[in-house]
Amino acid sequence: MSKRCYICGKGPSSGNSVSHSNKKTKRWWKPNLQKVKIQVDGKVKRVWVCTSCLRSGKVQRAV
Repeated sequence: MSKRCYICGKGPSSGNSVSHSNKKTKRWWKPNLQKVKIQVDGKVKRVWVCTSCLRSGKVQRAV
């Protein structure tokens, strides 16, 4: 999986998991990507798109 949105370029971000004792360990937040068919330059292409781009209407699904 590409782990990057085709439309906005959103990718994984990193940070710390913080326990109750304030001990910190590294962790990742991955974007919610869906594999969808979209129209690109008149051709149907299957790409990874984040759900925020799908909901906002930045991309239109191909039929």
